[in-house]
Formats: sequence, C-alpha cells, structure tokens
Amino acid sequence: MKSKIGVGLIGFGTVGTGVAKILLGSGALIKRRTGVPIELVRVADLDLTRDRGVTLPAGVLINDAKALIDDPAVDIVIELIGGYDAAKRVILDALAKGKPVVTANKALLAVHGEEIFEAAARHKVDLGFEASVGGGIPVIRALTEGLAANTILSLYGIINGTSNYILRADPAFDVAGVDSAHKLAIMVSLAYGTPVNVKDIYTEGITRITPVDISYAEEFGYTIKLLGIAKSLDGEIEARVHPTMVPSASPIAQVEGVYNAIQLVGDAVGDIVLYGQGAGSMPTGSAVVSDVIAIARNLLRDAAGRVPPASFQQDQRRPLRIRPMEEILSQYYMRFMVLDRPGVLSQIAGVLGRHNISIASVIQQGRKEGQTVPVVIMTHTSRERDVQAALRDIDNMAFISEPTTLIRVEGHDE
Repeated sequence: MKSKIGVGLIGFGTVGTGVAKILLGSGALIKRRTGVPIELVRVADLDLTRDRGVTLPAGVLINDAKALIDDPAVDIVIELIGGYDAAKRVILDALAKGKPVVTANKALLAVHGEEIFEAAARHKVDLGFEASVGGGIPVIRALTEGLAANTILSLYGIINGTSNYILRADPAFDVAGVDSAHKLAIMVSLAYGTPVNVKDIYTEGITRITPVDISYAEEFGYTIKLLGIAKSLDGEIEARVHPTMVPSASPIAQVEGVYNAIQLVGDAVGDIVLYGQGAGSMPTGSAVVSDVIAIARNLLRDAAGRVPPASFQQDQRRPLRIRPMEEILSQYYMRFMVLDRPGVLSQIAGVLGRHNISIASVIQQGRKEGQTVPVVIMTHTSRERDVQAALRDIDNMAFISEPTTLIRVEGHDE
C-alpha cells in the first residue's frame, strides 16, 4: 500500500489557490480520512511570480504541464486551467498515462464529456468533476452514488448565482444562460445515462426581464429565477434553461446571492434540495479536494473505476431524445404592452383561445385612454408551439406597442 498520494495541480488561479490552501492547511484532517498523507507535489502555471496568498514548498511551482503529468511522484492530476483545447489535451494525456484526473471544467465536459468519459473507462482510471456543477454542493456525488437507486423524475437548478443578483438589482444586465446550460448538460448526462449535446438544450437568458415583471410575479405569488430544468417524460428528456416563475414559498425561490440550489425528485426518495455556495475559491476548492480524497481512497484499495465516471456503466448509456422546446407543456405569464382602447383584452383572449390557450387570471391596469398600458395574463397549462404561434399573431396587431414578454411558470400541477 502506498505511503502517500502525490497530487499535481495544473492551473493556479482562483480555484487552484483554494485547492492549494485546503491541501496544505488541512493535511492532518485529510490523512485521518484517507489513512495516508495527500501531498501537493507539483503545481503548473504560466505565471510563476504572482502572489496568490499561499506559500508553496520550494520547487513545487513549475510552468510545464507535461512535466507535471510525466512526474512519477504525481498520482492524481487536477486540471483547473479552463477552456477547451489545452484542458482537453491535459486530461486525455493524463488518463492515457493511467493517472486519474479531477477537473472543474464544466464547459469542456458539456461539449466533450462523452469522449472524456470513454477515455477514463478505457484506461480504467477515475475521473472526478464534482466542482463542475454547483461549486461546493455535492450534486455530482448525489447523482452518481447517493441517488443511484432512483429514477430521477425531474431536477430544477439555480446553478448560476450571478443571476440571483441580476434579478434583484439590474435585470437589464446580459446574463445569457450559457453557464447554466453547460451545468445542466452534465447533470442530465448523469441523471439519465444519456449523451447530451449542449446545443440541444434550449437556452434563454434574463435580458428581457424587467422590474415590472418582477413586481407582477409577486402579485401572482411567484418569484422569477433563472433555472436549469430537466424532466423524464415517456422515455424522452426535457432539458431547458430560461427565466422561470416559481411559487414564492418554494425552497428554490428563497435562494439569493452567491448561493445555488438544486431540487431533485426521485421515484423512491421524493424531493431533495441541495443548497450551498455555487462558486468561489474555497467552496469550489472544497469540491475538488473531495474528489481527490475519493480517488485517493480508490487508489489505496486498488478500486479504480468503482463508480463509473458518467454514473452508468459506459456500455449501458443510451441515447434519449431531447424533447424540442416547441413540444413542452407549461403554464405561461404574458405581459402585453397595448394602446388603451376598447376591446383590446377581448381580441387578445380571442387569439389565445383560437390557439387552445386557456386564461387562468388577468391583471389590467386602470384606464389611460390613448396611452400604452400593460395587460398581464397567466395561462393554464399550454403547449409551447401554440403559445409561440399565438404571440406571433398578437404581436402583429396594431394596438401592440412592443414584443410580448413571456415567462414560463413551474411549480403548480393542474
């Protein structure tokens, strides 16, 4: 049995600094958990001079990632450089040399995850990526191990804390939802055992949400959040990222600031909510080191591959259809900006009715003859295709002054 486990860290930025602080500062605790020391033996970064607020032992910091991977003292490689090409080469090179890898690179896994999962399985080495989703929240381990007995019926995630600030302070700020889509792609892949192309995930940001919409949401008893949503329905998967109204009393609605939350529904366990800091040096570093510890335990017991990298055995992963957005069913909030004149509401209602859309409630401002006023409608469950067709017809009407604001609603069954 090994007397210690050597770790090589590639990328000494914000998260890398957190990882180094934890490995150097919590060595005694980690040894008690693993049975042997886990030592940071190499750190590779192009910048060898910047002060990161952590002191490495002499000779540990180098500027050659290949030398780090080739170093026989390095048993586990941590990739924290981000991006695509260089990070992918680092990971595949390490796996090919039989060295397990830990990464926080959500974008890379969302785009090239299948190739990386296959390489880890082929070379019979572990791959850890807890830090790729939810910062310090252990959602990856929950999906691969804790909930392994469950069919995941649905998951809802606030997986980008920046949007919490934007939806309170400056909703016009450009948050496009791409970061959330990358994280959702990873979770869907693990939850359902299927390859996911992130391009198949409908992605809509919060750029069109205004304080007016936030206020109306409150009147209806909802809070607006940028959510990643996945559901298993009739052998197909829904996977989408967009602004969503959720009941204000729900756990997801309470999430603010840097915090993330992921609500999972399993067929056996029911509802589970995982909550914690979604980013930052130390929370994300905590997730990275948790993977290092798990992999070290496997190395010490010659148990590499005990947990398949992609949750399901590689030969048991199956392609599932990602349901196109036009086919989903949802409730909808619609805000129409109209010229105040008689008959406007009845004309809007008529178009919605012709497209099989039933109105649940309406808020109409007091009369301002000849001026532009909002008309706000909440629908019953409708099909996206019908809603979009109705809005195309309505937005072409002469009394509509600007494109209709549409927000999907989750949380109430009908």
